[in-house]
Amino acid sequence: MIVYTKLWETLRKKGISQYKLIHQYGISTGQLDRLRKNENVNTYTLNALCTILNCDLSEIATYIPEISENQ
Repeated sequence: MIVYTKLWETLRKKGISQYKLIHQYGISTGQLDRLRKNENVNTYTLNALCTILNCDLSEIATYIPEISENQ
């Protein structure tokens, strides 16, 4: 599972609000909602966020292995 908790920390550190992402950089509210809910987002959005924030993907997303019932 990919989680985006680091995104919100990075936004705060860089001083960029969600309002600014939407209105200045053109990130859709739907994409932000999916990020909030740790749902699927496309690589275009992740690339745009890395460009806007001048950061690596690791500063936005974290991979957490899912534990299946068979393990």
